[in-house]
Amino acid sequence: MTIKIKHRITITTPPPPLRIRWAIFFALAFFALAVRLPQLGERPMHTDESVNAYLTGGLLAGGYFHYDSQDRHGPVLFALAEPLVKLLGARKFSELTETQLRLTPVLVGSATVLLFGAGVEMFGFTACLVAALLFAFAPLPVYYSRYFIHETLFVAATLGLILSGGRLLGWWGSSRCDEPTGRSATSSTYLNAAIAGGCAALMLAGKETAVIHFFALAVALLAGKLIWKTPTTGMPVAKIIFTALAVFIFTTVLLFTWFGRNWSVFTDLLHAIPRFTARAGGEGHQKPFGYYFHLLDPLLILFLVAAAGVYAALCDAVGGGRKTGVLLVIYALMVFVVYSAIPYKTPWLALNLWLPLALICGLGAAFFGKLVKHPAARWGAGLAGGLLLATLAAQTKTFVFNRPADEKNPYAYAHTTDDLLGLPGRLVELTQQDKISNPRIAVVAADAWPLPWYLRKFSAASYWQPGQETGDADFFITTTDVSATLAARLKNFRPEFFGARPNVLLILWSPPPP
Repeated sequence: MTIKIKHRITITTPPPPLRIRWAIFFALAFFALAVRLPQLGERPMHTDESVNAYLTGGLLAGGYFHYDSQDRHGPVLFALAEPLVKLLGARKFSELTETQLRLTPVLVGSATVLLFGAGVEMFGFTACLVAALLFAFAPLPVYYSRYFIHETLFVAATLGLILSGGRLLGWWGSSRCDEPTGRSATSSTYLNAAIAGGCAALMLAGKETAVIHFFALAVALLAGKLIWKTPTTGMPVAKIIFTALAVFIFTTVLLFTWFGRNWSVFTDLLHAIPRFTARAGGEGHQKPFGYYFHLLDPLLILFLVAAAGVYAALCDAVGGGRKTGVLLVIYALMVFVVYSAIPYKTPWLALNLWLPLALICGLGAAFFGKLVKHPAARWGAGLAGGLLLATLAAQTKTFVFNRPADEKNPYAYAHTTDDLLGLPGRLVELTQQDKISNPRIAVVAADAWPLPWYLRKFSAASYWQPGQETGDADFFITTTDVSATLAARLKNFRPEFFGARPNVLLILWSPPPP
């Protein structure tokens, strides 16, 4: 290990032996899995989760994924979830459970922790270890890796693209010179090109926001090319690009056509461009530029460590070490600026910022570790790090397990309330009381979600827009703005109130006693 502090700082430390390294990251991945599994089915289903669950139920019924440019995302979540829920015994929508569905992001989130082990040569062992710890049990990644939405899968694919792309480019001037040469190097290069193309396709098949990350990575690579001489791999560049592009196109087409069953999807994808341009304007989800800073307020100390990581990355690059830290900083800055500039903001989008932030914090921790030499100071730094991790663990316990659907939870955005969980049970109780074997339930609401999930076991449930003439029903479920016509029909029904989500109240109307 050498540390030189003048105008340049060079920091190089060899990683531990390969077996020890992977043993550590496997242990962290299993720890992440253990953190994510408890109480997996207890939190109410968010509206977005219930929509994704409904689409998964359609696949179980023998249908295929149909891309909807209006208000949906890509097919990769369902391509992973469908075989998993089948393996767990679900054969139709009504048999699905919260635990079965949420197990997909749980497994992917745990695998992401393991994936950091592949980035040691790019970012250093300490940086990847710290990033893996931050993903293993910090509240933001744990909360949303227990959410049946696309974000966790998207972030895992993004990390895969960064790592495989870094390998493809030869670490961008890393001071390490342990890459293989000859035929094995050629095979490794083409393999990394294929992995990069596959990861990029998974990103696009996860969320359309992949284009933001492609742009940010392109800016980082262009900056690196302008600042430093591009590393020479001795490989035919055209063949490498062709390999990555071929895998990208093949995987994208395979997923979006749902394995060749829906070729009209490409027209829908073209329609998605103006649709998501309009949606970026907010559509009720407008937030100020600094929203993500505010969201991460409880983790503010991490920004101080990240600042040290930025300094360390610059010093390492200037001192002749790895250039990847600087490229990561450029990518993180571009992603942060674009996501913050777009008016449409939701808290789970912050997971895309958490990935580079965690790695930059890791660079900062490694930098502090190299500067602190005195044993007492090392003990102090270790204690400070332990207190930070303990703070994160306490926040995870509070936000993920104790108050997962609380309005004051910064990650519970427009979340379904616990009160709604009592609605299906109350319907069962009333149907048994009135001896109705197959109750007809009419839901009248402009936005009925997540009721299709909670009423999935009632085969005669129907859904109507306000103002429509509804059919006969044994029970009605409405919002508070009931039309005059429907109000007249319900004048003898008994109302019961259930909170759906903040500021949204539902009324269950049951027939009068005979």
